[in-house]
Amino acid sequence: MKKLIAFDLDGTLAPSKSSMHAQMGEQLIELLRHKEVVVISGGKYGQFKSQLLDRMSLSPRLTSKLHLMPTCGTRYYRYDNGSADWKLEYAEDFQESEKKKIIAALNKGFDDLGYRSEKVYGECIEDRESQVTFSVLGQDIVDELGEEGVKIKEAWDPDNKKKLELRDYIAPLIPEFEVRVGGVTSIDVTKQGVDKAYGMKKIMNELSISKDDILFFGDRLQEGGNDYPVRAMGIDTISVKEWTDTTIAVETINKLR
Repeated sequence: MKKLIAFDLDGTLAPSKSSMHAQMGEQLIELLRHKEVVVISGGKYGQFKSQLLDRMSLSPRLTSKLHLMPTCGTRYYRYDNGSADWKLEYAEDFQESEKKKIIAALNKGFDDLGYRSEKVYGECIEDRESQVTFSVLGQDIVDELGEEGVKIKEAWDPDNKKKLELRDYIAPLIPEFEVRVGGVTSIDVTKQGVDKAYGMKKIMNELSISKDDILFFGDRLQEGGNDYPVRAMGIDTISVKEWTDTTIAVETINKLR
């Protein structure tokens, strides 16, 4: 019997940088009634709030069973009943000199390989303090274009070849950092060894559970994907293509409780 159900966010609980659908939210609320839940994603905390938290009405009891790990587990937020707010438990933030080196390597990789897009929506590079992310079409494409923006993102690199080439080119430029495929159009950089497996180890310590107690849902569990470290550490995983797959699976878990 699993004690903790873990989820990626974009592509797993919600479309890329979009709000979680009501059906998924309903199943997630029901899941929190009998399981601890962690959401771990490359996105920053603000995305968790707009995509996830703002789409659910949770009691303090259920909120206290929800764990948030933005930026691939480099940050961990837990609800504090005393202040009735989310508390940052830890952050593996970069120094300014490290950010500059990472940004230079990301720019070089995209320029040298010719993958910089002429049309972008917002900034391509986002400093998420504990993670630096390059989004080839810009950070705001979904905010500006809605569902059309999601379609454009998904069409840019459907087989991950561009992102894997970028990762393999950029990683040797900054070997002291972790470079990985992020979302559908992004490359993420964190401190070496700080990834979703790192986040899972942190939550295991927090809840005094083992990897056998966890079930993880992700849409990028293939080698090179940002969900892969969870699979590689031996946690049971379920691969999904989109949030509707996750909704069906979670509904089944809820019925079998």
